Amino acid sequence: MSYLRTFLPWIVFAVIPSGDWQWGALAALVVAVGIIAQQKRSGTGFDALLIEAGSAVFFAVLAVIAFADPHSGVHAYSAALSSGTLAVIAGLSLAVGRPFTLGIAKRTTPREFWDLKPFIRVNVVITSVWTAAFVLTAAGLAVLAHSGHAHSTPATLVQIAGFVVPMLFTVRYVAHVQAKAQAAGQAAR
Repeated sequence: MSYLRTFLPWIVFAVIPSGDWQWGALAALVVAVGIIAQQKRSGTGFDALLIEAGSAVFFAVLAVIAFADPHSGVHAYSAALSSGTLAVIAGLSLAVGRPFTLGIAKRTTPREFWDLKPFIRVNVVITSVWTAAFVLTAAGLAVLAHSGHAHSTPATLVQIAGFVVPMLFTVRYVAHVQAKAQAAGQAAR
């Protein structure tokens, strides 16, 4: 559920009709700011809000562009830019050694595991998969936009796959790692 909340602004932007992209950007900005405020009030650290903060900045800039010129060429590439932005955020989180999934995973993982190398390694793998998915999604959406199919069924399918595939990987990989750890713990007894 944490991932759904994390990407809710992007989902909001994706489901609002593309002809109303300025309102979609504004709605996504409001959702991002609302999530950040709610999560900060509940004590969530900034490390768990990297995507949300990047989302707020992206949608603020996009809303300004969209309201200033609703017919801007940026509109056709807005989906590709959004995935590209997520790729940059996720990639930078890896580059600085703080994978964005680490903060999300800490919400459901006991504190004694947070600094262990296996926990960090699992999050590096998961964040790497999300980063790759964002890069591939951005590239696919840019190709579709360039060919005049920016807001089409294939573009929607690419966007959906760009979230569903890494989400499924995350769920299955975490389950695999947990099962492996549990088996190793039972074998040590």
